[in-house]
Amino acid sequence: MESLNALLQGMGLMHLGAGQAIMLLVSLLLLWLAIAKKFEPLLLLPIGFGGLLSNIPEAGMALTALESLLAHHDAGQLAVIAAKLNCAPDVHAIKEALALALPSVQSQMENLAVDMGYTPGVLALFYKVAIGSGVAPLVIFMGVGAMTDFGPLLANPRTLLLGAAAQFGIFATVLGALTLNYFGLISFTLPQAAAIGIIGGADGPTAIYLSGKLAPELLGAIAVAAYSYMALVPLIQPPIMKALTTETERKIRMVQLRTVSKREKILFPVVLLLLVALLLPDAAPLLGMFCFGNLMRESGVVERLSDTV
Repeated sequence: MESLNALLQGMGLMHLGAGQAIMLLVSLLLLWLAIAKKFEPLLLLPIGFGGLLSNIPEAGMALTALESLLAHHDAGQLAVIAAKLNCAPDVHAIKEALALALPSVQSQMENLAVDMGYTPGVLALFYKVAIGSGVAPLVIFMGVGAMTDFGPLLANPRTLLLGAAAQFGIFATVLGALTLNYFGLISFTLPQAAAIGIIGGADGPTAIYLSGKLAPELLGAIAVAAYSYMALVPLIQPPIMKALTTETERKIRMVQLRTVSKREKILFPVVLLLLVALLLPDAAPLLGMFCFGNLMRESGVVERLSDTV
């Protein structure tokens, strides 16, 4: 009987929480949208499958070594961690102490958990190497730059105003998050509201990069929200366009006003980087990788590399 009980307790199904069940359903929905409806499969397929992996009970694929230690509720190990943090030896108190601790102390506790025999899950390792370090968003931005053709923008610079208008979504989202905080519905700090606000710019890599800097604890939710709603644009946009335009206007065929020379296309990313980076050095990492990818595309001297990117 004890063996049967141990077998049942070892099953992930016995430890499935309500939050995990909901996220598993959301992940399955994202997979269905990607495969059956062809809604941005390059985005929704990996997000949905990653959601399945990270929410499987007891697998711990998205847990760090320290989080795995806390999940096992070993009294002796909790006492050791609590003694280092000068808090009560229970999971809730330890989590609160870790949230207030310096990054160096958090790193020490992580190393202590590793010494006790716990290992981080594969998704946690991927997060640390790719997302936590900020490398993945930069590489993605380089790829976006390599796919972007600025010819229509250079031929008709007035269209820049359309892109600038889209940034009002950032401020609207920040104010929305702070409004929820003001009315006591959901509590967001200013950095958290700013990280959430980047979603309003419809820019996934930037949202991931800045949320990793401003509010790492919200990175997962922000990434899923940003890419999910961007992937659903083909579903959301048509009824809005039909409501705001006539059929005649929708049939207008846009033509490029003039031919943009290769020299202009090569100079544009270089000049853009210098102008923006000199004014806003903090934007240099993201913008630099974006302009580098675009320069590889337009220069034509590294075709194999730009095609790979």
